[in-house]
Amino acid sequence: MRNRLARLVTEVFAPAVLVAALLLLVGWQAGGSGWWGVPAAVFAAGIPMAYVVRGVRRGRLGDHHIPDRKLRRGPLLFGAASSLVGTALLAVLGAPRELVALLAAGLTGLFVFAVVTLFWKMSFHTGVAAGTVAVLIAVYGPWAWLAAPLVPLIGWSRLRLSAHTAPQVIAGALVGAAVAGTVFPVLR
Repeated sequence: MRNRLARLVTEVFAPAVLVAALLLLVGWQAGGSGWWGVPAAVFAAGIPMAYVVRGVRRGRLGDHHIPDRKLRRGPLLFGAASSLVGTALLAVLGAPRELVALLAAGLTGLFVFAVVTLFWKMSFHTGVAAGTVAVLIAVYGPWAWLAAPLVPLIGWSRLRLSAHTAPQVIAGALVGAAVAGTVFPVLR
């Protein structure tokens, strides 16, 4: 039963899901109608996830969570390239500054995780979760602290599924919060 709950938490709050949801929320908040969040989510979450799913189907990646550290670099770099194209496109088209700042913060996080992944495996799940909470607090204020319990819940799920060690989960959360909590506010 606990493994089933851990798997559910891991899937429902997967990085691509959180990134897409956050971009839609920030796009809606910054641009009124929120339509800017849709192309941002496509470039930052949809296209990279399609690349990962294709890799799984072709047998290059064992799982859409990419448990093998050595196989993570390619998808992280592809995700960064897709996000970079999306960020540039949205900036040229006049997307709200907050949305472009969020994409830039995500790119920074992808770069940091890609570099660390060369040597060690951090939890991308907890990194994105902690970064999401940091951005929500910056955008929506103190009420967004109500989302903070998601970070340890997601960390628990990654530990329960033996996907990470405790140091990997903690480091992911700290790096995600630090990157999003500094880059996004500075650029917005």
